[in-house]
Amino acid sequence: MKTTGEHYEQLAARWLEDRGLTIISRNFRCKAGEIDLIARDGRHLVFVEVRARSNPRYASAAGSVDKRKQQRLLRTARYYLQQQLPGGATPCRFDVIAFEPRQSPAGTVVRWIRSAFTD
Repeated sequence: MKTTGEHYEQLAARWLEDRGLTIISRNFRCKAGEIDLIARDGRHLVFVEVRARSNPRYASAAGSVDKRKQQRLLRTARYYLQQQLPGGATPCRFDVIAFEPRQSPAGTVVRWIRSAFTD
């Protein structure tokens, strides 16, 4: 049985593929942390954080990617690049796919925030 996180990561992967990105890795993990999706968008390597909220009373899904989470993602991405692309200068960016609750009716809205933060 899939967890809620796995469900939204699968939706995000499909959503990005529909927009021309190629998913090259899912749930990359190391001691520094985890990256939900790693994709290729033209010549860019894209590290994607997937967030979802079901209740509009809490902070937005996109807003939950705070400085601490960003730093963890940066460290994990550096490790990935050192292991997978040693010596290669590859343009990278960090995107957030946020599934936000609609005010009404039931359902969610997908927000794709390209270059959500930088190093």
